[in-house]
Amino acid sequence: MLRSVKEIMACSLESKSGEIGKSKDLLFDDDKWVIRYLVADTGKWLLRRQILISPISLKGIDWDTQQLPVDLSKEQIESAPSIETDMPVSRQFEIELSKHNNWPYYWTGEQAMGAMLTPGGAYPTIFDKDKSEADVKRDKHLRSVNEVTGYHLLAEDGEIGHVEDFIVDDEAWAIRYIVVNTRNWLPGKKVLVSPFWSKTIDWAERKILFGVTMEQIKNSPEYDPTKSITPDYEDLLFDYYGILKDI
Repeated sequence: MLRSVKEIMACSLESKSGEIGKSKDLLFDDDKWVIRYLVADTGKWLLRRQILISPISLKGIDWDTQQLPVDLSKEQIESAPSIETDMPVSRQFEIELSKHNNWPYYWTGEQAMGAMLTPGGAYPTIFDKDKSEADVKRDKHLRSVNEVTGYHLLAEDGEIGHVEDFIVDDEAWAIRYIVVNTRNWLPGKKVLVSPFWSKTIDWAERKILFGVTMEQIKNSPEYDPTKSITPDYEDLLFDYYGILKDI
């Protein structure tokens, strides 16, 4: 199901042995636009330590109770390495964290989450002690949702608004849409664009350029955050832009 990042971050994180806090941020891969980690703020339980949780350890979201079950114990979380305050995290840290929780490396294999599951349901053993110098440097493709929120969005002929939110597939943990708030140009209107429609991203200037026109955005199907995104709405959106839907 498609959900906004704001909805996901409002859920409490529930380990095998009790609540562990809430998600403070999400880190995504700006190449495949897939969520790689939830940044969990453990609050008073671990003196406000922040830890990373891979979607691999998530067991779906209970939207009725707003709980996000995590397939880890408090002991595993307590003994996990704590992240640095600056982003993106280093590949060396990711290797250490993956080994601690027995997660596969997402940067190996062709799948969005890395190596495929074996027929028996277990991840293959892929830990490699011999890592090159490049492997332990900071991953330049990891981005913070909190950081990118507020970025200016540009059409081919002018500015169209800013990033207000992201729409995530809560099963694949992929970012499907960026919520564009056009209030400085079209008061009150919000529209959706796919991140894959972007042409260039200037991370230093906090700007994303899309291959659409201002007129297209102006007449685009409006997004109402109080309503669910239905397949019919998605079909309407893609038909409007004349783009083949491949998600």
